[in-house]
Amino acid sequence: MALIDHVTRCNAFDPSLYRRFEIAGRPVGAVDHRLAARLAAFPEVFAVGEDGVRLDGRLTSPAARTAAVGEVLDRLRKEGDFPKARGELYRVVTQWGEKPLMLVDRSAVSAFGLRAFGVHLNGYVRQGGTIKLWIGQRASDREVEPDKLDNMVAGGQPAGLGLQENLVKEAAEEAGVARDMALAAVPAGALGYCMAGEWGLKPDTLFVYDLEVPADFTPNNTDGEISRFFLMEVEEVLDLLRSTYRFKFNVPLVLIDFFIRHGLLSPDTEPDYVALVRGLRTGL
Repeated sequence: MALIDHVTRCNAFDPSLYRRFEIAGRPVGAVDHRLAARLAAFPEVFAVGEDGVRLDGRLTSPAARTAAVGEVLDRLRKEGDFPKARGELYRVVTQWGEKPLMLVDRSAVSAFGLRAFGVHLNGYVRQGGTIKLWIGQRASDREVEPDKLDNMVAGGQPAGLGLQENLVKEAAEEAGVARDMALAAVPAGALGYCMAGEWGLKPDTLFVYDLEVPADFTPNNTDGEISRFFLMEVEEVLDLLRSTYRFKFNVPLVLIDFFIRHGLLSPDTEPDYVALVRGLRTGL
């Protein structure tokens, strides 16, 4: 097993299984053929063709689209075999910074192959000239990747919050990080991937932050998402990445990026160095 296997895993999907999803003539996502057939039962909202699925052109405002699609999603959930509502709205955009074409419940983002955004925070400590990373273990009751290892802080990006504001919120909830400490986190770039998920396609963008925490700081989860934390040596983390899938599927990308940026992976010793650098941003 190699580090590049994590990048390959996060970019694996069969495009033939999906149809383009459009809003106002703009491709914004992808719907699998089975869901497309179900959406054909709602012609007042969706126009379904062999080449794609389009939102009805009479829905001209973000608010009207949000309401109409929301009603269809409620119907689909009542019929069964559709993810339950999360109660958190996401922006529907093709790239960060755009005005949203509509909002949709987080649960339906993958089903429509919409681009999702998230924040991931590398919490690290410098001890004796070395770097150690705080790694969380996800609680056993998580819907996604229970018991897997995770970044110290990570969360999806909901509508209505800026990235830094969301990072401060997630840092407090997931690791007990005070606001002043969270505001010291350094933006360190963005990563992208596109993979097949349980409910559909996942074209995701992760905004990455680094935070050097004091040696006497210990993360403390407050929202039940993380069961415990470990302070790990870099080599211990790398050994796990090179031999297991112990981490939540997208976390290896964030860790590999951290190691590259901090000079902890070298092109002299890592044969896939260039492929890793390129692959970490495949889906941006």
